[in-house]
Amino acid sequence: MQLTPLIAVHMSAAIGAVLIGPVALWARKGRTQRPMLHRAFGYAWVTLMLVTALSAIFIRDFGLPNLGGYTPIHLLVPFTLVNLAMAFRYLLRHNIVGHRKTMQSLYVGACIVAGGFTLLPNRYLGQLIWGQWLGWI
Repeated sequence: MQLTPLIAVHMSAAIGAVLIGPVALWARKGRTQRPMLHRAFGYAWVTLMLVTALSAIFIRDFGLPNLGGYTPIHLLVPFTLVNLAMAFRYLLRHNIVGHRKTMQSLYVGACIVAGGFTLLPNRYLGQLIWGQWLGWI
C-alpha cells in the first residue's frame, strides 16, 4: 500500500479528529462550561469524523484477512455513521446525557481503539511510523 491522496486525506482527518476531540469533550465538563468552544470544536470534530469514515470506504486492503478488500476495521464506518446520527438525534430530543455518552464512546471507539489498531506494525501507518520514520522495525 502506498500513501495515495485518498489515504493522506483519511489520515489527516483522523489525526485531526484525535487531536481536537478532547477539546470538544472538555469544553462541556467541570464548573466552567464553554458552550461556544464546545459547539465549534464539536462541529469540526464531526466533520473530520465524516471525512474519515467516508474516505475509509474507498480504502481497501487485500493484504489482511478481508472480504472484497474490506477488513474488520472497516466495521467502524457504519459504527461511526450510526453513532454520529444518534448523537444528533439525542440533541434534537434534548437528551444531553445520551448525546454525551454517544460522543464519548465514539471518540474512544473510533479514535483511540481504531488508532491503536492502525498503529500495529503490520498495518500501513504502523509500518510507516515504526519502520520508516523511527526505524524500530
